[in-house]
Amino acid sequence: MSDITFDDFLKVDIRVGTVTRAEPFPEARKPAIKLWVDYGPEIGERKSSAQITQHYTPEALVGRQVLGVVNFPPRQIGPFMSEALVLGLHDGDGIVVLIGPDKPVPDGEKMC
Repeated sequence: MSDITFDDFLKVDIRVGTVTRAEPFPEARKPAIKLWVDYGPEIGERKSSAQITQHYTPEALVGRQVLGVVNFPPRQIGPFMSEALVLGLHDGDGIVVLIGPDKPVPDGEKMC
């Protein structure tokens, strides 16, 4: 692992958003869910694809707040354009668990 400066860290724009819509993504190479996340009035809604099908269903994700990187360039994932990277961690079995606040915060709030 290499060190970065605090200025490098500040370049990564990590915001909280609320999942407004979620759908299965059967066209993805690995099982995934398509997400639409509202990152507040400054950023707006962004789409993301996440390989989170082992712990989550699309229905359970709507209304949930998640953290995401919103300043990566869009990335084509099959027929879907991903516009943000929703953040997660691997659990003890290597399955992705989403990262989000434990109390409600305003959508668009920047991680500090």
